[in-house]
Amino acid sequence: MDLLPDSAPLATKLQNTLIQYHSIADSEWRVTKRTKDATVWRKPSEEFNGYLYKAQGVVEDVTNRIVDHIRPGPYRLDWDSLMTSMDIVETFEENCCVMRYTTAGQLWNIIAPREFIDFSYTTSHEDGLLSCGISLDYGEVRPNFVRGFNHPCGWFCVPLKDHPSHSLLTGYIQTELRGMLPQSAVDTAMASTLTNFYSDLKKALKT
Repeated sequence: MDLLPDSAPLATKLQNTLIQYHSIADSEWRVTKRTKDATVWRKPSEEFNGYLYKAQGVVEDVTNRIVDHIRPGPYRLDWDSLMTSMDIVETFEENCCVMRYTTAGQLWNIIAPREFIDFSYTTSHEDGLLSCGISLDYGEVRPNFVRGFNHPCGWFCVPLKDHPSHSLLTGYIQTELRGMLPQSAVDTAMASTLTNFYSDLKKALKT
């Protein structure tokens, strides 16, 4: 339970999994929500009995600055309305760490606050960056929280070829919230959480 993984093989496996998700044919995805900021699709996950979500939108900023706001670090807590605390538990190297974070209750607290412990890895991908993560079974669960689990997830951020000051941000998220929850509530929350993520991020980058 309390042993941290060897970071290098886990990072490589995680990166390869996300690249595989990134090559899934468009025909396999079903649109679940569309806003002015982002479109969200989903397909059944191969990791657990829920969905793999894909979110995509154009963000008006350069790739490095966007990813600095997404990955574990000082920016994330400032703008992500879902995240209520974040601590770096272990740093392996500059782009690789383990973090513990908590999320707020959702849907009028039908979904109670959650705690996650995630391995996070950021690396270059094509002309941009990939920031990816996976949950670990590590450490004691804090009282008043349910421990959730993120199956392989991540964000690809690449500059638009014709507008390098804008970036295409594509996320793959498959979160097992655990606890006694109706799947329909989870699905509603996930689609809204992802579109809100884009609008919150855009606001933060403009300040």
